[in-house]
Amino acid sequence: MKWNHAIKDYTNYLRIERGLSENSIINYVFDVERLLKFLDANEIKSDPLSIETDTLQQFVFETAKLVNARSQSRIISGLKSFFNYLVFEDYRESNPMELIEAPRIGRKLPDTLSVKEIDQIIGEIDLGKPEGERNRAMIETLYGCGLRVSELIELKLSNLFFDEGFISVTGKGNKQRFVPIAENTQKFITIYKNEIRNHIAIQKGFEDTLFLNRRGKQLTRAMVFTIVKRLVEKSGIHKTVSPHTFRHSFATHLLENGADLRAIQLMLGHESITTTEIYMHIDRSHLSEVIHNFHPRK
Repeated sequence: MKWNHAIKDYTNYLRIERGLSENSIINYVFDVERLLKFLDANEIKSDPLSIETDTLQQFVFETAKLVNARSQSRIISGLKSFFNYLVFEDYRESNPMELIEAPRIGRKLPDTLSVKEIDQIIGEIDLGKPEGERNRAMIETLYGCGLRVSELIELKLSNLFFDEGFISVTGKGNKQRFVPIAENTQKFITIYKNEIRNHIAIQKGFEDTLFLNRRGKQLTRAMVFTIVKRLVEKSGIHKTVSPHTFRHSFATHLLENGADLRAIQLMLGHESITTTEIYMHIDRSHLSEVIHNFHPRK
């Protein structure tokens, strides 16, 4: 079996069998392609079925010189997934990555913004420009509903159930969930829809897309990142802020105000509550306060 054939089959497996998003598929395939470039650069003649652990250890060792531990761990995980697929399809009898361990990495706590800082960022939006109302509605939705940027740009008009107080969100693996949406966020989306979006020449195929660019097409992830970056710079906030920061802030503020961790998990669309539990480590002062107020032995 040749590498290009294996990668093509693996891509189809990730898309059809596992139902992963295109972004996830790109990342998984990139790990395998990185290995292939290493083999070519070092003139190592191994195909997916004959490559051995020693060669893969050499690749991991060389890669460790170029990337940090977190990236190294992700690459190892990606390759294990690829070879697990080959075993699953009976192309190989065993996974040559099985005994290769990923480096231990500490759990990175996400950056968060205070409510005041979020208000500062929104306050820098120029509402005198047509895109201003759109940008305010987008950031209010990112923070108010805890969305991923991919979920935001994929949001449809048909996903809005304002009378019921929910929006329908398509998350990782095309899994759908209903997320509560506050009246305040509904208000800003409605203003954008009625005053801005209704006057855009919408391109064919994007009639149901909520957030549009000036050409009437769906916004890209990169554009949302750029919008957020510029607003943060104008606000003078010296933190590393991305669209995902609003999602982290959404979860953190809910937890700080007494929301149930399971409810937060459902709203974020985390498959495992272990992922949601990272927010338990963000504000230790809040946890101390919980003990002080509620523990019988305080």
